Amino acid sequence: MANAKELINSVDRALDILLLLQQEGREMGITQISSALGVYKSTVYRTLVTLENKGFVQQNPDNGKYWLGLRLYSLGMLIKDKLTIKKLTYPYAKALSDKFKEVVHISILDKNAEVYPKHIIIEKIESQQVLSLTPPIGSSACCHSSAVGKCLLAFTPGKYLEKFIGNELPSFTKKTITKWDDLLKELEKIKKDGYAIDDEELELGLTCVAAPIIGRDGEAIAALSISGPTARVKSEKFKEIVKEIKDVTRQISSLI
Repeated sequence: MANAKELINSVDRALDILLLLQQEGREMGITQISSALGVYKSTVYRTLVTLENKGFVQQNPDNGKYWLGLRLYSLGMLIKDKLTIKKLTYPYAKALSDKFKEVVHISILDKNAEVYPKHIIIEKIESQQVLSLTPPIGSSACCHSSAVGKCLLAFTPGKYLEKFIGNELPSFTKKTITKWDDLLKELEKIKKDGYAIDDEELELGLTCVAAPIIGRDGEAIAALSISGPTARVKSEKFKEIVKEIKDVTRQISSLI
């Protein structure tokens, strides 16, 4: 990570605004952004005007609020086309979704996370079934409360995790793991079993099963998950889901 003295404040502030809009997932006004970031409204305004000039944000003429601009979309699509792991994994993920009629996610570790470990969803295959929580492509989420996140942590060198240990882990349900000792034990089990499960740790009634895609260096470069209502996932087909997702990720790993 860069030394604070090396950072350009105006650029850092502009990126904070973009990340805030992404995190909130909605249009925001200058006052809202100012309050959320603790920055003067005049500064927020000048930054937004600059970002708008380059197409990174756009203002809604009806309410004066700002949202992410089309320039970000074009950049995102460029990155999307270059993500080889995504192209390689998609057919397998689609086949899993078709077979079990559940949502499938492909995630990678968020190497820029600061407070606690996070993962980024790079692909999502929708299901005809309805889920109450379906995070969109590009969204970032906590690792400790998700199957893909825990999978990525279990098969990633401890150096990434070390910088977070001791920081508070947010709780989402009564089943969320919030103690580091418990999380580390869980990661050891995941490494042994070869798969992870989110047992209603992010949302009650939602269960996910994930397995890692391993690179040539033996580290996880992505993780694949199947998500669905607990009643469907933890049914008589649970063992089949676990076996299938482990088999599929092993196949993908062998191609890397």
